[in-house]
Amino acid sequence: MRYIKYAFLAIVAPALVAVAVANRDIVTLTLLPSGLAALAGMNQAIDLPLFVVIIAGVAAGLLIGFVWEWLREFRQRAESARKDREIKELKRQLRRLRAEKHAGEDEVLALLDEAS
Repeated sequence: MRYIKYAFLAIVAPALVAVAVANRDIVTLTLLPSGLAALAGMNQAIDLPLFVVIIAGVAAGLLIGFVWEWLREFRQRAESARKDREIKELKRQLRRLRAEKHAGEDEVLALLDEAS
């Protein structure tokens, strides 16, 4: 598994460097379109290399997707946790009932009785 991870990084790293070198021109990001900025009376802008904008967009998309999926799967995780609690409780009850059933018996006879 470790070698697969290194192979993946060996493929992705040069690709990211190639994107960065090919898109190093400076672009201006503005918060609002010019017409809306004139109405609002503010125009926030920042100058960044294009590859930073591209990589930040991909990272933001991944983050939003992970959060969306985590929220979507909440019901399944809650159901799984509920079933785990129920299984633990049933195992506890089973141990208690087995101990009560074989309370005064010999341990070897109790084991043979459980096996049959």
